[in-house]
Amino acid sequence: MEELFGPDFITVTDEDGNDFELELVDTLEHQGVTYYAMFPAVEEDEETGEPKDVDADDEEYGLVIMKGIEEGGEELLSTLDSDEELETVYQLFMDRFFEEEDE
Repeated sequence: MEELFGPDFITVTDEDGNDFELELVDTLEHQGVTYYAMFPAVEEDEETGEPKDVDADDEEYGLVIMKGIEEGGEELLSTLDSDEELETVYQLFMDRFFEEEDE
């Protein structure tokens, strides 16, 4: 039996209470922390049901990297603590993405 899997979507809420839907692309573990690579979910055109065109230069659209933290016994997503952490994890994801392309 063939199983079909669609993309995984995660809804995150910012500090102002705004919800954003993100599409999970990949996860990795680094130094005991799980990191998530995501892109903003592409909205569908209400009339056609087709995905709306995405402007890759739009600052609202791009790779989002977050990490899992535990707070009050619950796992939450959080932004990274420093530019150095972001650069390290970004490079790890890029290495994985391009490694998979080369195969």
